[in-house]
Amino acid sequence: MGREFPLTPRDVPHITTTHRRIVTPIPVPASVARFEQLRKYEPTSMGGQPPIIWHEGDGFHLRDPYGNQWIDFSAGVLVASMGYGHPRVLEAMRTQLDTGLYHTYCFANEPRVELVGKLAAMAPAPLEKVFLLSTGSEATECAMKLARTYAVRRDMPGKTRLITFENGFHGRTLGAQLAGGSPGLKSWIPGTHPEFVQVPFPDGFRTKDTSFAFFEKKLAELGVTPDTVYGVMTETYQGCNAQMFPPEYARQMRAWCDKHSVLLIFDEIQAAFGRTGKMFGFEHLGVSPDLITCGKGISGGMPLSAVIGRRDVMDLYGPGEMTSTHTANPVCCAATLANLQALEDEGAVENAARLGVILAEAAATIQRASNGKIGHVATVGLVSALQFVTPGTTTPDHDTAWEVVRCCVESGVMLFAPVGVGGGAIKINPPLIITEEGLREGLDVVLEAVKAFV
Repeated sequence: MGREFPLTPRDVPHITTTHRRIVTPIPVPASVARFEQLRKYEPTSMGGQPPIIWHEGDGFHLRDPYGNQWIDFSAGVLVASMGYGHPRVLEAMRTQLDTGLYHTYCFANEPRVELVGKLAAMAPAPLEKVFLLSTGSEATECAMKLARTYAVRRDMPGKTRLITFENGFHGRTLGAQLAGGSPGLKSWIPGTHPEFVQVPFPDGFRTKDTSFAFFEKKLAELGVTPDTVYGVMTETYQGCNAQMFPPEYARQMRAWCDKHSVLLIFDEIQAAFGRTGKMFGFEHLGVSPDLITCGKGISGGMPLSAVIGRRDVMDLYGPGEMTSTHTANPVCCAATLANLQALEDEGAVENAARLGVILAEAAATIQRASNGKIGHVATVGLVSALQFVTPGTTTPDHDTAWEVVRCCVESGVMLFAPVGVGGGAIKINPPLIITEEGLREGLDVVLEAVKAFV
């Protein structure tokens, strides 16, 4: 669910603090013609974000061309983990561009050699091999293909089903949306597809029963037997609600997958590389998957994703049988290497763990101040989701969530439009390098915005 933000400028109070500066109406009158041009030439689907022209950025600050500055609570939708304009990332990109080489298809390049080795070393066992791609959806498609092929190659033709979770999101390509758990996103796909099976995610809010026995019960109700399942795929925390998988549930699911020769796939596109306060989100769960998909925060903003997995699964296809036109683009690889090295050297993961405590406490305070309009909050590391609902229900309240986002943006805190079930969730996920001072200032703005609409 979404809607366009109006292009009529609103007079808002001028703000000047250490981290925020709002000195014009929002949207800026001089920018309106630019947004009208976008709406003329782009599909409507591109018009769902607050009408701010992103022009400059450094660290956790964003600026437009008109003198305004925001504390960034979006990280470019969980991409800019090390913030904007990181000098090591920029220098790595410049150095690579100075060679004149910016595309290699599947021919080798030095940054690719270094990056796959780096990622393999970072990932816990049994994740040993790395396939570089461009987008999260591409990584999802690849992981599903590998899991299905593994069953076929092991002479298990009856294994034709992939289990995923309701309200999950794995991308916007055909297979990724079939695997996704939001019916509205796949209403365009004709027919029925019994190979893709969704069960409730154990979030404790919309699904009260968080036991693994409930997983097994729902499969039985759907007529799905373990011998027909080739894979289970889940986000480590659901992007729509920032809810982590319960550790005991995950452990029992790992044992179930082992017992029934099922591959376990964790979608770490949002969770990996420090967002949860650990390098990989699944490290909170005490289990290791067979495959993970990575993207977003991996690269510092350049289009690069990855599938990391067990050697026997990753080697199913022979030379030239599993490739991608822009795989291991040397500029993207150089940026990713620099981003990951900075992530390790500068303590960003530890910062996310430390500040995650402050974010969790603030999110709970904001919920208490909402007069029942925030039905559920979940926080892990530096990501939190505030789920706006009709008080006393789980029915999403998109309108209030939308107004809170608008108010925050007008007050100097950058958020992206509400997401999740019914567009009712506001996500707070600043760059991992944000300071405690900047985080607290931004959270105070969110608290006041929520109070204004309850």
